[in-house]
Amino acid sequence: MSDQPAPDQPAPDRAPSEPTSYGFSTRALHVGQDPEPITGAVTVPVFQTSTFAQEAVGKHSGYEYARTGNPTRTALERAFASMEEAAFGVDFASGMAAEDAILRMLRPGDHIVMGNDAYGGTFRLISKVFAPMGITWSAHDLTDPQALAGAWPQNTKMVWAETPTNPLLTVIDIAAVAAVAHANDAILICDNTFATPYLQQPLAHGADIVVHSTTKYLGGHSDTVGGFAATNNAEFDTQLRFIQNSVGAVRGPWDVYLTLRGAKTLAVRMDRHNENAAAVVQLLQAHPAVSTVFYPGLPGHPGHEAAVRQMSGFGGMVSFRAAAGRDAAMKMIESTKLFILAESLGAVESLIEHPGVMTHASAEGSAFEVPDDLVRLSIGIEDEADILADLTQALNAIN
Repeated sequence: MSDQPAPDQPAPDRAPSEPTSYGFSTRALHVGQDPEPITGAVTVPVFQTSTFAQEAVGKHSGYEYARTGNPTRTALERAFASMEEAAFGVDFASGMAAEDAILRMLRPGDHIVMGNDAYGGTFRLISKVFAPMGITWSAHDLTDPQALAGAWPQNTKMVWAETPTNPLLTVIDIAAVAAVAHANDAILICDNTFATPYLQQPLAHGADIVVHSTTKYLGGHSDTVGGFAATNNAEFDTQLRFIQNSVGAVRGPWDVYLTLRGAKTLAVRMDRHNENAAAVVQLLQAHPAVSTVFYPGLPGHPGHEAAVRQMSGFGGMVSFRAAAGRDAAMKMIESTKLFILAESLGAVESLIEHPGVMTHASAEGSAFEVPDDLVRLSIGIEDEADILADLTQALNAIN
């Protein structure tokens, strides 16, 4: 990995997240979000500015240009780092921008190990963008860390894991995979988008960097796009900030504000997502139109024991296979009335999609290709009875 130079003048948003003994929801509401000192505004202001006045040449408040740092972004970075119990956090223009910055820490000849069940966009970024630049990659079953250790690829510098994965909800034992990576002088990146820091904190289990698409549960309202990376390693933080500032992978302050506001209710939203998803799983298991249900809360799920160890809840994502095949899956998807047919996930409204055609189309023909009868549900926070009624009538349409 590279030895990136540090920014010439670090802004205040590089300060480690404040240590606190407060609970999760309290940290989400207060860390980095003290009342604005001039007016006393309780809510973090939207600092809609591109530049900042300097007292003298080279003498400024810590903010000089909004690409490098913005006070609204500072508040989010401190709050989100605190939620992940991380020392440092960096906000990005999108989840893919965060992933791109992390991957830019590699150099030609370096190898990256990916889980063999990964988000199609991650696969596309690594295989189509970074591979031509000399970064090699291979797919492995990360649920078997011993097999990975026995077949460790030469020059591997990074292991990229999602848990739970998108869209098959595979659960990775973070501590076990981290131990294999570290024994081979590699680092573990963990995509925590599905679980959120409310349900899982990968750094506590040995991950080196945690990445999020904040477009999903952290923002939670389908109204903004963003990404986030958290770490306890000051060197990694310096590298990520240098890359971010150099390529301009930042958001405007209004989008940052919306994400910060959304995250204030993350805990209460996730509790409702968990409850509704559990009810949906019961329905799907009992319906003859469904052949297989993927959900880490099921005792028969291969990763259930790992999920119990490292998660405090099983989340709001549910996937299943239609018993009658692809056409049945398509008909069911098109028959919902409350569920919205759309890409993305993790928002207050319930969404439904066909991964093979939509979010994972780029994986067709590869080791990451998903079953063509697979349906992915993002369970919202609507009334449970309404969610179940809509799914029932849609499933009955194909039965």
